[in-house]
Amino acid sequence: MQSRKDVKIIMHFSKKVVKYRIPILILAVLLMIPSVIGMTRTRINYDMLNYLPEDMETVIGQDELMNDFGKGAFSFIIVEDMPNKDVAALKKRIEDVEHVDTVIWYDSIFDLSVPMELLPDRIYEEFNTDDSTMMAVFFDSATSADVTMDAVREIRSICGRQCYVSGMSALVTDLKDLCEREEPIYVGIAVILACAAMFLLLDSWLVPVAFLISIGMMILLNLGTNIFLGEISYVTKALSAVLQLAVTMDYSIFLWSSYNEEREKYGEPTVAMENAIHKTLTSVVGSSVTTVAGFISLCFMSFTLGRDLGIVMAKGVLLGVLGSVTVLPALILILDKPLQKTKHRSLIPDMGKAAKKIIRAFPVLLVIFVLMIAPALYGYTRTNDEVYYDMGQCLPKDMDYVIANSKLAEDFDIASTHMLLVDTDVPSKDVRSMIDEMEQVDGVKYVLGLESVVGSRVPEEVLPDSIVDIMKSDRWELLLINSEYKVASSKVNHQVTELNRILKKYDEGGMLIGEAPCMKDMIVTTAHDFKVVNAISIIAIFVIIALVEKSFSLPFILIAVIEFAIFINLGLPHYLGQNLPFIAPICISTIQLGATVDYAILMTTRYKAERISGEDRKQSVWKALSTSIPSIIVSGAGLFAATFGVALYSNIDIISSMCMLLARGAVVSMISVILILPAMLMLCDKPICRTTRGMREIKINEKNDVEVKAQ
Repeated sequence: MQSRKDVKIIMHFSKKVVKYRIPILILAVLLMIPSVIGMTRTRINYDMLNYLPEDMETVIGQDELMNDFGKGAFSFIIVEDMPNKDVAALKKRIEDVEHVDTVIWYDSIFDLSVPMELLPDRIYEEFNTDDSTMMAVFFDSATSADVTMDAVREIRSICGRQCYVSGMSALVTDLKDLCEREEPIYVGIAVILACAAMFLLLDSWLVPVAFLISIGMMILLNLGTNIFLGEISYVTKALSAVLQLAVTMDYSIFLWSSYNEEREKYGEPTVAMENAIHKTLTSVVGSSVTTVAGFISLCFMSFTLGRDLGIVMAKGVLLGVLGSVTVLPALILILDKPLQKTKHRSLIPDMGKAAKKIIRAFPVLLVIFVLMIAPALYGYTRTNDEVYYDMGQCLPKDMDYVIANSKLAEDFDIASTHMLLVDTDVPSKDVRSMIDEMEQVDGVKYVLGLESVVGSRVPEEVLPDSIVDIMKSDRWELLLINSEYKVASSKVNHQVTELNRILKKYDEGGMLIGEAPCMKDMIVTTAHDFKVVNAISIIAIFVIIALVEKSFSLPFILIAVIEFAIFINLGLPHYLGQNLPFIAPICISTIQLGATVDYAILMTTRYKAERISGEDRKQSVWKALSTSIPSIIVSGAGLFAATFGVALYSNIDIISSMCMLLARGAVVSMISVILILPAMLMLCDKPICRTTRGMREIKINEKNDVEVKAQ
C-alpha cells in the first residue's frame, strides 16, 4: 500500500505534467538536438575481444605488442596471379598506406635478384603456391580502431580483385560496413511491424502514432546519453532501439487504457489524465523494476559486453517509464479530439469462454508441463554447449573477410595465427628448441621467427636491421605460429594450452597472444558469466516479486513458469540443429526473464485481489486469466513484432539470432503464462494463501470454497 505522502507526491506530479504539457513537449523536442549529436559522436565498437578483462595475459600481451613494437592489428594478404616484380611494387604501395607499420614479404629479407629458393624449402612452400603468394601486414593501431579499418579499406582498393585481406581487422571492417547499411532498415522494420500490431490490437487508429513519437524520443535520448560511456558495442546499438521500443510499449498501452477508463468516469480530459498518470506511475514503476533488474544483472559479467548492454538497456527502460508519464500524456491531451474520433473496437474478443476452458483443463496442462520439463531442460543445456565463438560465422559467406579466410585455408592451409612474445634474454639455442617442440604440436604448421627464417644457411648478421627490428625489440622477440585449426574450435583450444605449456617451460614470462588465445579466454570467461548472471537475475527478480506480491511462494511459481518458457526457447535451437553465437543464451535468458515476468505478475496480482475480496479459487483464477489475456497478448505481440522482422532481415547472425530468440521468447512466455500459470495457481492455492501477506486470514475448506473472517 502507498503512504498518503507518496500518493500526494504522485498526484502533485500528475497535475504538473497536465498543466505544463506544452512546455514538456517543447523541452522534449529541444532535447532531441543534443541527443542526435551525442548519438553520432558515440563510438561503436565492433571487436568482441575488447570486452575481455584487462588483467588477462592475452590482453596484457596485446598491449605489450603495441607498446614495445608499435604493432597492433595483423593481417595476411594473399596475392594471386601476379609476377614477383608486381608483388614487390604492390607491397611498397601497401607500406605507404597510413597506419601500416610493416609489410613482410620475400623482398623484406632479400633483394628480388636473389632466388626465392634460397629460403628454407618449408618456409618457401608455406608462403607460396603455384599461382599465389602471401605477405604479412602489421598495423600501428589497434585491431578495431577506426584508422585501422580505414587502412584495410584502402589496402583493398589498392589491391583490387587479385588480393584478399584476412585477419580480425578485416572482419570488424566488414561487420561495421554491414551494420551501418542494415541498421536504419531494421529499425524501420521494427517500427512498421510494431505499429501494425498496435493498429490491429489497440482501439484507436491514431494512438500508435502518438506511442511511436513518445517512445522514439526516449530512444533518441537513450542513444544520445550513451556519449557519457565513450563507446558502446554494435550489438548494444543494434538491439537497444528495438528492445526499448518493444519493452516500453507496455507502459504506453497502460497509460492509454487508464486514460480511457478515467475519461469515461470524469469526461474532462485533464482530470482523467491526472488520474491516469497516477495509476500508471503506481503500476509501471513496480513492473519496470523487474525489467531493469534483468538488465542490471548483465553488468555483473566479467566479459564487459554485458555491462555495456545492461547499462544502456536499463537506462532505456527508465527513460521509457519517464516518457510514458510525461511526453505521452502531453501528446494524448493535445491530440485528444482526433484520438477519440479514430477509435474502433479492439480485435481481441472477450476471453471469458477461453479462460473457462483453460481452467477446466488445468490437470492436463499440469501433466504437459511436467512432461515437457525434461526435454526442455536437456535442449537448453545442449544449446549452451553448442554455441559458437568465431565471429566470422556471423557474416554472410560472400563478405570479403569470409572469402579471404577461405582462400587462406584452401591455398595455404592456415585457419588461425598466434603470436609469441619471448624474452630477448632467452638464448637463441633455447628459442630454436622451443620452436622445434611447438612444431610437433598437433595442427601447428610452422613457427616463424628470426631463427626459422635464417635457418642453417644464412647467419642472422646478414639480415638487414629493418627485418630484425620487425621481429625483435629490446625486451621481446616476436614469433608467428600458423595453425591448421579454426579459431574457437576445441582443437585450437587444446593446441593453445599445449603451446602455452611449452612456452612457460622456456620463458615463464612469455606470452601467447592472438585471436585464438583470446577466444579461448572468452570461452572460459563467458561460461563463468552465464552461471553468475543467471543466478543474480533470478535472485534479484525473486526478491522483487516477493516484495511486490508480499509472498514467499509466489516468486517460486512465477519464476518457474518463466524459466520453463526460457528453457523451451533456448532449447529449441538444439532440436532444430541451430548453433547460436555465444552471447545469445546469456543475454536472452536474463532479458526474457526480466521482460516477460510482468505477464505473470499482472495475472497474479489480479488473482490475489479476487481471492482477498472473497472469491473462491476457481473464480479468482478465471477472472485473473480472462482480464489479463488481452493485455498479455498486446504486450507479447508488441515484443514479437518489433523483433521478428529484424530477425528475418538481418544478415548479421548475432543480431538475427538474438532477435529471433526474443520474438520466440515473447510468444513462448505468453503461452506459458496463459496456459501454465493458471494451472499452477489452481494447484498451489493453499500454500499461496498461507504464505502471502493479506491472504492468511482466508480459510479454505475441502471443497476449495472460501470463507473470509469477520474484520
